[in-house]
Amino acid sequence: MKVYFEDHGREPRCAPDPRYPDGIVVDLSGGLAGACEATLPYPAPRCGLMRLECENCGLRVAVTVAGRRDDPHTVRLACKRPSMFN
Repeated sequence: MKVYFEDHGREPRCAPDPRYPDGIVVDLSGGLAGACEATLPYPAPRCGLMRLECENCGLRVAVTVAGRRDDPHTVRLACKRPSMFN
């Protein structure tokens, strides 16, 4: 999984959500078997996006980050199988 940070040049203005002191897992897999998983730089440097691209299936997504303790640290994606799109 390739991970790119897209810096929006802003520092966080709000306090982190105290319910997630160790960050969150963003699960976009829908519970499907064969999910791809990426570990993100945690916490993010500042406000922006983490862009992810699966090197196995080519799926691309972005998740927002704010440079706080409640940022995502892991993202799971449903693998986009090439045979589905041929």
